[in-house]
Amino acid sequence: MDTVKDFFLRLRDNVEKVIVGKQKQIEMTIVGLLSDGHILIEDVPGTGKTMLAKSLAKSIGCTFNRIQFTPDMLPSDVTGVSIFNQKTREFEYRSGPVMANIVLTDEINRATPKTQAALLEAMEERQVTVDGITHKIPRPFLVLATQNPIEYSGTFPLPEAQLDRFLLRIRIGYPSRASEIKMLSQQKEIHPIDQLEQAVSLEELLGAQKEIRKVRVAEEITGYIIDLVEATRNHGELYLGASPRGSLALYRTAQALAAMDGRTYVLPDDVKKVAVPVLAHRIIIGSAAMIREIDSRVVIEEILRKVPVPGGDVRP
Repeated sequence: MDTVKDFFLRLRDNVEKVIVGKQKQIEMTIVGLLSDGHILIEDVPGTGKTMLAKSLAKSIGCTFNRIQFTPDMLPSDVTGVSIFNQKTREFEYRSGPVMANIVLTDEINRATPKTQAALLEAMEERQVTVDGITHKIPRPFLVLATQNPIEYSGTFPLPEAQLDRFLLRIRIGYPSRASEIKMLSQQKEIHPIDQLEQAVSLEELLGAQKEIRKVRVAEEITGYIIDLVEATRNHGELYLGASPRGSLALYRTAQALAAMDGRTYVLPDDVKKVAVPVLAHRIIIGSAAMIREIDSRVVIEEILRKVPVPGGDVRP
């Protein structure tokens, strides 16, 4: 797994030239990239959500499109349209911005549910259907969505079906004092992203995505993943637990984390490290717990403390 580790280190170090002091968040974003999943970045304005997506795309050298979601957007503004060509007397497909390797859907919760639904097929099946004709999206395909959790005017909550299609939900948070001073110093004359160069190739990314699937997951670790997911389904504070898609997401991201560390096997700590960003957005808090303002992340952390961790040697 040395090739995956080298890929991760080169990509992380390059993105860190722009995103200062957020190594954990960058790491989780690369986990999602290697796991071939989509990422929801949720935080207040100005914390670097959009810049993280741009830095990642520029570091890989892949195709990148940005969709600024607004309430008046239509599904065709995302997927594309069929236009009649008078010369050929046939309809031609004009691709939408979703046809790219990395798609930044900025402020995704500002679009109406109908427009948000246009992303469902693209995110799950890597294709879009326009006027009955299916068009494949180029691989790899990653949706990086951002939303502001504190502003409710003019926004629409994401449906559970769409939330479940995001592999990870991460929060960037405010930088530390030292990181903010460094950031101000870096941007004194020019923004670092203007000088950011490609660090890895698209072929290396596709190779790394295949490589992480070879990481061994012992039966005890698989059982631990299932125990965590089942605990969400039987928790008294929850109205709805994590789906089987959540189990697979936990499995795949743990593999990616192990490979990024240069290991060929998954440890319980890998599962614990990704449990909150993988599961917290897939559960629904019950009405009684909602009144007490219990956060979904707190529930997952509680489950991690209660579910027994497999002991012994889980290595091959």
